[in-house]
Amino acid sequence: MTLIDTDDHLSSAVADIANAIGGNKLRTGTAIADLNPGEDPDNLGTFAVVSPTSTADVAAIVRICGRYKIPIVAHGGRTGLAGGGISNRHELVVSLQNMRQIEEINPIEGVAVVQAGATLQSLQAAALGHGLEPGIDLASRGSATIGGMISTNAGGMMAFRNGVMRHRVLGVEAVLPDGRVYSDMTRVIKNAAGYDLKHLFIGAEGTLGIVTRAVLRLEPVPTGTASAIFGLPTIDAALELVRLARATGSLRAAEVMWSRYFRYASGHYGWNPSGYNGVSPLHLIVSLTGANEAGAQGAMIGLYETALQTHGETTAVLASSVGQEAEIWRLREDTGLIYRQYPGAPSYDISVPLGHIDPFLRRAMSAIARIDDGPDPFIFGHLADGNLHIVLDRPGVWLTEERREAVESILYQGLGSVGGSFSAEHGVGSKRVPALKATADSCKLALMGLIKDAVDPNNLFSPGKIFE
Repeated sequence: MTLIDTDDHLSSAVADIANAIGGNKLRTGTAIADLNPGEDPDNLGTFAVVSPTSTADVAAIVRICGRYKIPIVAHGGRTGLAGGGISNRHELVVSLQNMRQIEEINPIEGVAVVQAGATLQSLQAAALGHGLEPGIDLASRGSATIGGMISTNAGGMMAFRNGVMRHRVLGVEAVLPDGRVYSDMTRVIKNAAGYDLKHLFIGAEGTLGIVTRAVLRLEPVPTGTASAIFGLPTIDAALELVRLARATGSLRAAEVMWSRYFRYASGHYGWNPSGYNGVSPLHLIVSLTGANEAGAQGAMIGLYETALQTHGETTAVLASSVGQEAEIWRLREDTGLIYRQYPGAPSYDISVPLGHIDPFLRRAMSAIARIDDGPDPFIFGHLADGNLHIVLDRPGVWLTEERREAVESILYQGLGSVGGSFSAEHGVGSKRVPALKATADSCKLALMGLIKDAVDPNNLFSPGKIFE
């Protein structure tokens, strides 16, 4: 593809888009600076941001960009951490922020029909009115959009129970790179009618299509819940507690914090309840469901008593109010504390089979400590599915290319051979392309390339993301 990159060329495209869908949906020049770039300041390196209000708008934009050979980067809530939303001065940003309608909540079918720009939190609120929930939850729920979550195959804290986004989506509508609209708004689970092509768009990070609408499965909201935090001596003790909780069939979440991160978060908020061992090596937040609140709390007390029998040094705090529960969850969810002290801190998002977590961390953390001035990472994550988030206590500028290669070679070593993944839920974006090339099966890479070439031969959708 020959890219024509002149101011007149871009201005002509902007004029055509304005004529097609309305100039009030476009931002150029200094107006772009009024937008929040989200997790990466380079998200808004673009020459223009267009905010369509319908699938027809998106298709018109794509057709115009096709004529001018202008690449497109689709944006949702700009919460991604892998550089999937980064744009440059010759790429158009298509923001789905104005396509946020929740078209239908059907309590009989247990489905939601939504536009891609709807936030997870807005869907949660709408579904709650029918006693339902999306079956997936993220700390960034207030910003993360359904389209973005589909495009990155988001996971979150209930993935072990309800699956990741791929398992929540029944149907999608998406605009292809040639401007055609792929529409398969299936509302049923059973569908054996040929290739299930919606999976081409789930996890593709906008490289194959721009998701505009979706049908999602919903789950009943538990009638009773209980949350507690446990101070535990070892990862084995934490895994055993998770096993016991899962055996009851009522485990809703199991979020773990290693000591460094817990001390940092609890120190910031002054969280130090009497009787809780704040210097325990691990801290596990457990949420259980029950027929009612009293039943869920009773089950949590039983879980604590069982843990004490094996690990007498276990301590715990059972949330006795909504406020106390929020205080406990804030420790785990406000990971922005790290980035405020270490701007752009290098972060990694990996999946490790549960039985390999302890040896993996022992090896990896020992090796990372030997890199230059010895980072002491913050570690936390979704323990029930083995998803670990590892954030270095260094600003982003610390991560030279040499250090990046050293850190990644340590963290990704042997992950594939034990059945893990270098990217659990954050995607590949632009920042993890070398990791994908280094760790993926060669046949997988070749097949991905064939699909990309077939669907987007001019490489107009999200260039530089997933593929170089």
